[in-house]
Amino acid sequence: MDFTLLISFFEQKTTMEFLRLGMVYTHLIACCVAIGMVLTSDFAMVKELLRGEKSHLQDARHMQSLKRTVSGALQVLWFTGISIIWIDMTEHGLSYLLNPKLQAKVAIVMLLTFNGMLLHSLVLPSLEKAGSLLDLTFNRRMFALFAGALSGVSWFYAAMLGVGRPLAWKYSLAELLAVYPVLIVGGFMMMTLLTQWARAREQHGNRATYPRNAALAGW
Repeated sequence: MDFTLLISFFEQKTTMEFLRLGMVYTHLIACCVAIGMVLTSDFAMVKELLRGEKSHLQDARHMQSLKRTVSGALQVLWFTGISIIWIDMTEHGLSYLLNPKLQAKVAIVMLLTFNGMLLHSLVLPSLEKAGSLLDLTFNRRMFALFAGALSGVSWFYAAMLGVGRPLAWKYSLAELLAVYPVLIVGGFMMMTLLTQWARAREQHGNRATYPRNAALAGW
């Protein structure tokens, strides 16, 4: 009896509309939280590279907070996203899954999830240990920069697809994802150039400091 009432409850159109609204709202909040954390961390890292500082990346509590918050937000996004797809499928049927915009967003979120696992298991522990992006080995630094560029671009691209209702059924999957790899490569190249410039400035400063310290020691 209770099971029949539960089924009839979910079969009501008004109920499903409000349920979908709640899921979309929660989905949006989780996305905003994750993007805010990622953006704040990226801005802090860029500022440190420009100023030659090494304090922010040494904050282990910040790193742990970043990992917990982004991981939690990603879990909420998966739950609410699957719930929204299920609700829409009950109304439009399996043909809803053929929407190229939906396919593009799911593909990016899957890649974002895998990349997030690599960031949390490899990149962030390396940064905590080294204390600075500039102190990583070349291979680890390049991997960290690429993973960071992929993460930043993916969050914003997925958010754009999420709110881009006019894109639905209008463009193919290839057209929707055409700019995506270009933005990732562009972000990676920009961060690589910035990092190389910061390393060159740091090495130049060390060379300038060494003769002065040697002269003082001789005096």
